[in-house]
Amino acid sequence: MIIDAHGHLIPPDLLVTVRKESGRLPSLRLIEDPAGLALAFGDAKPSRPISKGLSDIPGRLAWMDKQGIDRHVVGGWPDWLGNDLPPAEGEIWCRLINEALLAAARSEPRFIPLAAVPMQDGARAAAALKSAMADGFPGAMISTLPRGIGSVLDAPDLDPFWKAADETGAVVHIHPAFDAGESRVNDYGLANGVGRVSDAIVAMSRLAMSGHITRYKDAKFFAPIGAAGLPFVVGRLKRNHGITPGTSDPAEALRLIYTDTIVHDPRVLRFVVEMMGADRVMLGSDMPFPIGDHEPQKIVAEAGLKPDQVASINGGLAAKLFRVS
Repeated sequence: MIIDAHGHLIPPDLLVTVRKESGRLPSLRLIEDPAGLALAFGDAKPSRPISKGLSDIPGRLAWMDKQGIDRHVVGGWPDWLGNDLPPAEGEIWCRLINEALLAAARSEPRFIPLAAVPMQDGARAAAALKSAMADGFPGAMISTLPRGIGSVLDAPDLDPFWKAADETGAVVHIHPAFDAGESRVNDYGLANGVGRVSDAIVAMSRLAMSGHITRYKDAKFFAPIGAAGLPFVVGRLKRNHGITPGTSDPAEALRLIYTDTIVHDPRVLRFVVEMMGADRVMLGSDMPFPIGDHEPQKIVAEAGLKPDQVASINGGLAAKLFRVS
């Protein structure tokens, strides 16, 4: 079974629901843009207009058929996770997302959904995760920035969420944010080229050095894009650990992280596999975004890996991690 472990989906039902239920969320503003619906959460900047590919289920299934992909793990859209809403509204918003994703997966079982949780409030996020796991979600997709620019995932008041992830064995896909507040990546397409990686590597390094990854080791920490570059800097982080009292061993943390193949170069994928092991790497596309890998099996085939490594990456590991029967 071939499983793509990294994709995004906004079910059409959610677009209907958000227009109908927006009155329940006073801090949510709808912007009907000709290019697609955009949302403004609280005082944050409006999202980008939603692209057609995010909610085109027939198109996504056709792409899966063309690429020989049997199952597709899909979270929502990081722009629409709603972490800038007041906590109570964030809880409602995540429930609407999860209802739509669960309905889409029941209608089309080839989709494996990841839940949204209100990370602006650790206790609410914990409750939402436990509820989602009880409903059949294998985990959640969260942003590197739980409360907008400058916020961190190792904040003490988020410990209830990490404890819930540990207790339930949830997969937690830690996805880069669209805008991490770094203005130097606003030119040359670098927000996509390196901005996502620089954002994610800081978030994951904090979780590693703070001890979260080893403390909550029954949670399944998923960091996309070759573990957000951690295999390349783990030696430097290890050195930093040696000279910085009170930090945890990043090499031990790296051994517990899962990642995907979205590195766009077979040589880099070989390096990631060498550093992390094929039992930590899964096929990924980031569909429907242009920066993703829309022929994801190709890089695995070109990386010169052993047949058992290919089998694990292309679906064996994901079937276990996401509880695919």
